[in-house]
Amino acid sequence: MSPSKPAKPEHSCSSCSSIWQKQGTTNCWSDPDSKPAQPPYCPSEPHAEAIYDSFQKYQGDDSDARLARVAAKVEGLCYQPIPGSDAVNARWTRIEDTLALARLMGYKKIGIATCIGLLDECNRLSDILRAQGLEPFSACCKAGSIDKLELKLKEEDKVRPGTFEPACNPIAQARILNAEGMEMNIIMGLCVGHDMLFNKYSEAPVTTLVVKDRVTGHNPVAVLYGQNFYYKRLQKQPILSDEEIAKHQAEC
Repeated sequence: MSPSKPAKPEHSCSSCSSIWQKQGTTNCWSDPDSKPAQPPYCPSEPHAEAIYDSFQKYQGDDSDARLARVAAKVEGLCYQPIPGSDAVNARWTRIEDTLALARLMGYKKIGIATCIGLLDECNRLSDILRAQGLEPFSACCKAGSIDKLELKLKEEDKVRPGTFEPACNPIAQARILNAEGMEMNIIMGLCVGHDMLFNKYSEAPVTTLVVKDRVTGHNPVAVLYGQNFYYKRLQKQPILSDEEIAKHQAEC
């Protein structure tokens, strides 16, 4: 059974994709004196108060305001002009962006919430952080080594049924890094859902360096433009049927 297709939201920024492709700009990315008209589906109008109030917060003196200003500065530093042209080139990778933000914010102790499948990458990142004068501390997703059966799951729910398979423990990862006094945390390939729990319980601000995608080599955006056959399949074929969803929801 295929799920019914939800109605398109009345206000949604994704609708501006076609405007960007045609004009190379949108209402929100244009000089105020020459910008195109605001499209009827733009959420800026119904959410004008939230936009204004949020920007007022960035102009304050608290840690959120400082983080917003530093993030904007890092965005600018990431690019460099091309001599003789009005074009710009990106010069920094995500790792370099992350390092710059940590240094500019004055963060010293950097936590890494890592997937156990990325321990080698986590170690390499730790070496880079130390070389940049920072103090990394990592916590693995399988902290505590507690079997998945303790989550009231079935043997068949494991990747390899019949074997010991520890459950991920993202709340513990967050609490470990909290206890160690981390000033900023980096997510390194946590599973979808586990990353949500880690974000919820982390006391330090969190950024994601690696998004787990076992098929695309941790490059999930490849599905949106690099693998058209896969993208088309996701538009036509549900990942799980309604019956399968109901079954698994009942078991959780």
